[in-house]
Amino acid sequence: MKCAVRYYTKTGNTKKLAEAIAAALGVEALPISEPVDEPVDLLFLGNSYYAFTIDPEVRAFIRSLDKDKVGRLVNFGSAAMLNSTWKKVKAEADKVGIPMHEKEFHCRGEFKGVHKGKPDADDLTAAAAFAKSLTE
Repeated sequence: MKCAVRYYTKTGNTKKLAEAIAAALGVEALPISEPVDEPVDLLFLGNSYYAFTIDPEVRAFIRSLDKDKVGRLVNFGSAAMLNSTWKKVKAEADKVGIPMHEKEFHCRGEFKGVHKGKPDADDLTAAAAFAKSLTE
């Protein structure tokens, strides 16, 4: 199974998760500024809430994806206050005809002192295990 990892982060929390997931999959974690040029079965997409929605750059990235190159999106991320961005990401993926995996990884992230130290080592281990479980 061929996988790729892309992420968007403002605080660095999602980048940490992306790197843990990518290491578990044997691929490189790249920012969403890097296009998905080769076909992949699973595209792990890291993001978070910013002002109660996904960032416009994440929205634009999803809309730029080629449905013939991406088999399925897998959502992951962290947030200090809100939970999953899965529904927001799915709404965008639906517009370009790319299915979402029903499972996702989400954990708390530190923001302005809230949830200090998150994601921590346990969260990174869990993110890696989550990714491996989808590819075995």
